[in-house]
Amino acid sequence: MAKKQKKSSPGVVVNRRARFDYALGDELVVGIVLTGPEVRAARDGHLQLKGSFVSLRNGELWLNNASFSLPGTTGAHERTIDTSPRKLLASRRQIDALDKEKQTGLTIVPLKLLIAGRFIKVVIALGKGKKRYDKRETLKRRDESRDVARALKNR
Repeated sequence: MAKKQKKSSPGVVVNRRARFDYALGDELVVGIVLTGPEVRAARDGHLQLKGSFVSLRNGELWLNNASFSLPGTTGAHERTIDTSPRKLLASRRQIDALDKEKQTGLTIVPLKLLIAGRFIKVVIALGKGKKRYDKRETLKRRDESRDVARALKNR
């Protein structure tokens, strides 16, 4: 008798570019409204948060430019990319606090998409865009720490 194979779920989809492009503040975990195919794409890891952002419209949070790779209707191996806005679920108090901070010129950036059990959540944070020289400094620090780790390992 053959064993059932578990589907591998990534559990977390990370927006690595956000930490490089923004100086981030406090994180906030919010829910997201998805349809069935979008949930399946998220559980299979067929999505990207690179280049996505959160906007406030009519007192609601919306996730924009998140790329969900949805299965096509005609073929089993065809996939279509959907970047339509998706509503984020947060309390009124959280939305008002984010709106107040956004008025000062900060951007709301999605950092991670968490998949835990039957819930799918998005971790968002307020961020201030880094300048080019800040990004170069980040790369320089990363290279130096890598060199130190390599030197300690080869000792």
